[in-house]
This record gives sequence, C-alpha cells and structure tokens, in this order.
Amino acid sequence: MNDTDSVIRPTSGAPPGQAKAAALAALAALSPFEPVASVGYQSAGRLLIVSAGVGPALGETVAALVDRLSVAVFWAGSDKPPELAGAEVSCGEIVSLTGYLGAFELLWCRDANAPTQLAQFDLVLDLQERALFEMAQPPQGYFHAPPTRAASLEAAMAELPEMVGEFEKPKFFAYKESICAHSRSRQSGCNKCIEICSTQAISSAGDTVVVDPHLCMGCGACSTVCPSGAMSYQYPRVADRGAQLRALLGGYQERRGEADAAPLIVFHNGEDGATALAELDVATNVLAVEAWHIASIGLDVLLGAVAYGAGGVIVVSQGSEAPDYANALQREMQTGELILSALGYCGVHFSLCSATELADAVAVISAADIVSAPARFHLSNDKRSTLEFAVEHLATHAKHAKTAPAATTIALPVGAMWGAIAVNQDKCTMCLACAGACPASALMDGGEDAAKPQLKFLERNCVQCGICASTCPETAITLVPRFLMTEQRKKEVLLNETEPFDCISCGKAL
Repeated sequence: MNDTDSVIRPTSGAPPGQAKAAALAALAALSPFEPVASVGYQSAGRLLIVSAGVGPALGETVAALVDRLSVAVFWAGSDKPPELAGAEVSCGEIVSLTGYLGAFELLWCRDANAPTQLAQFDLVLDLQERALFEMAQPPQGYFHAPPTRAASLEAAMAELPEMVGEFEKPKFFAYKESICAHSRSRQSGCNKCIEICSTQAISSAGDTVVVDPHLCMGCGACSTVCPSGAMSYQYPRVADRGAQLRALLGGYQERRGEADAAPLIVFHNGEDGATALAELDVATNVLAVEAWHIASIGLDVLLGAVAYGAGGVIVVSQGSEAPDYANALQREMQTGELILSALGYCGVHFSLCSATELADAVAVISAADIVSAPARFHLSNDKRSTLEFAVEHLATHAKHAKTAPAATTIALPVGAMWGAIAVNQDKCTMCLACAGACPASALMDGGEDAAKPQLKFLERNCVQCGICASTCPETAITLVPRFLMTEQRKKEVLLNETEPFDCISCGKAL
C-alpha cells in the first residue's frame, strides 16, 4: 500500500464525537506493554526527627509516633536539648544527610572539635525552617514540616507510620553508556541530564554519568533533554507511547466525520492535571493521554504525534512541576515549531498551558496544518532514529511538498541536538585530537587507505556536545546548530586535509 492510500479524508455523515469514541476504544484494546524493571526499598521504621526549637509540635509529634515507629531526635538548637519520653535524643551539628527511604545516613558531630559520627535511619521528619534537602523533589522517606506549615506536619504524621515494610517502584530510566556525550579525555561535554534532574539523582562519573534509581522520581526530563538518546524513558518506553498514539489517531481518523476537527493529543499528569481536565467540557477532537510526568514528553513524541496525523500536541501543566521542566518543554516545542515551519506547516502545533487555558490552546492548534498522510513507521526507543523518520515523513507529506520544496537547512538555536561543525583550516594543524575525543563518531580520520591526513565529518551523528571544540588546542572548531535536510547529512564530508611530512631519514611520507 502506498502513501496515497492513507491520505486523511473525513468520512461524510459521521456524527460528532463518534471519532473520539473510536479512538478511545482503540486505545483500550491495546495489549499490556512489557513491564519495566523495579527498584526496591526496605524500611524497618527507624525514624529520625530533626528539630532546632522546643515547642508543642516536637513533644506532640514524638508522643504520637513512639508507639508505631522507632524514634530518635536530633537536636540542632543552641540551648539545652529537651527530654522526650520514648525517644533517644542527640545534639550537635549536622555535617550531612544523604540517602532515601530505608537508607538515610546522618553524619554529625557534637561540636566543631569533636569527631564525626554516623547514624542510619529509614525515615526523616525535618521540623526545621530550612530543609536539609533543598532540591525541588527530596528523596522518598523524607518529610519537611517546618513550624510555619502545619498542614505539612499533619500530612507527614498520617503517612510516616505506613512507610514500614518493603516497597517497589518502576525503574523509570535506561542508560546506554556507549553513546553518552557527557565527557571525553577530561573535556566536559553534555551535562543536560545532570542540570535538569530535580532530585539530584544523576551525577558525573568521569566520561559517563551515574543515576541512583532510588532517588529518581520518574520525571523523564533527563531523556527529554538528552541529545544522543543515551538516557531513555521507560514508563512508558517511547515505542509503547508510539503504539498508544497510533491506536488513538488511527481510530479517530477511521471514523472522523466532516464536522470533526483534526485530532489533538493532550498530555497531562495523573494527579492535578487529571483532576483539572475531569472538571472541563473538552472538545470532541481532544484525545487526553495520561503521563506519569509531563517532563517526559520530548521532541520525538511531539513530532511523532504530528507525523501520525495529530493536528498538534498540548501538554497541561498545573504548576506542580519544577520550573526547569517547563523551560525544557518550551525549548522542545520551539524546536519542533521551527522544524515544522521550515517544512511548510503553517500555524501553531504545540502548547504548554494550564487546564484553564486549554480551550484557547485547542482553538489555536486546531487551525494548524496537518500532515497529508499519517505515518506508518513505529516510534523507536532510539531517539535520533525516530526523529529522523518523523522529519523525513513530515517533509514528504507537507501540504505544499510538491509545489514548494522544504528548506534544505533548518537553523536551530544554540544547544540543539543536531548540527555541523566549522573548521578554520588556517588554524587547524590536523592533530586529530577532536576525532579521538568525539563520543558520537561524528569526527574521524581518513582511514588507512587515505593518501593524506584527513579530518572527516558525519553530520548525522553529531550531537553538538562541544567536546571537539573544547579539545582543539588551536580553537579552530565552531559549532553550527542546524538540521540538514539533504542526503549529505548521512554521508562523510571532508573538513580538512594536509600533505604528509617526509621522514628526514628515509624520505618516506609519514
């Protein structure tokens, strides 16, 4: 079957809303996806309460919990520590608190001159005004309930006694070290996953990164910003998300009537986002999809949905997410819009908004151009391959593809995941340090058969990590963020070459 057989043509006479019902039925009919690996926690109920001031909250809290948990109090105040029935009380200075549910480690000392001591706990209730964990999402098992937030203490008191036993959660990520562009040859490259992680679960480990699965909360932002696809989201995997989109959009298109607008995908989280949407009377072309966390909706999902026939994608944010996540999503959407616009698609296709702004976003995106024939390929867990397929399909099936060819080069903002490099040949000494340091095999030498020393480049592989530029001793390399639409991006190109030197002893070329 060729592409013309799958052109989107509304059927006549279908009642409004029937297409949406067919889409939801197709989604419900999908077989369950393969389960992901799990991460385990064990808690024996050893609770650490940290406080710096005597008040009714501390005494009442200890009294309410000592019969259900093993309670220890660390007194960080300057005055004499209180006596609390049923709880061991220590006092001094906190050096550090690290860990997670079932594995917290408190490093402390009695005073500046005393040796440090280590204590281990399963749970932590922090009653200080300033939190011991200040990241946007502290680890599971840690509760911050300062005196100014009575509701936080009430919630913690209800939850703490239930956090005893064995627990599991999904391992939300997968990491492929071999394609990570974090660092090479002691030159720093991509730090995007480390910078975006709101739980501080990701850290540098030389040329690669490490992720503590116990700290990871499953936002998926690391996979969204990763340029190489080394970090990928697993809950669900992109291939599974693609199956959902194909089912939804295929079911909608099959029963779409002339009165039905182009289908829109609306991603929301399962808590405040789901609650807010449930209270709205959404349009019949809105196909809502729940995400564990909206930060996991990356460019591969955005452009994949449009390639499958969606008019666009709306992500509902209710403000409970870390601010950096919204910024990352906006950048992904801006890149997607740049690509679609360069390919000839008019209108706005992506929006990040609150539930109260949904109706306006639906009205705007419903007017945007859509692909003339939905894609048949499957979204892959290989991020860059999926995006290549999506962009190529969108270029082929744009409304004006036959009469107005798409741009051959799409300029992208600094920090984009695609691009070229420019080499100043007057500065370049052909040391080839850049080729040796490139983590993506985008830069290479001429090979054994080359008659001259050569520097070659494969644009398809370049992730714009910048290691080549920082490695170059002559500062001869400049990054050029762009997406090249021609076949040249898949071919090796010569960036520089030089005449070989002759050996001063034997006269042979070196």
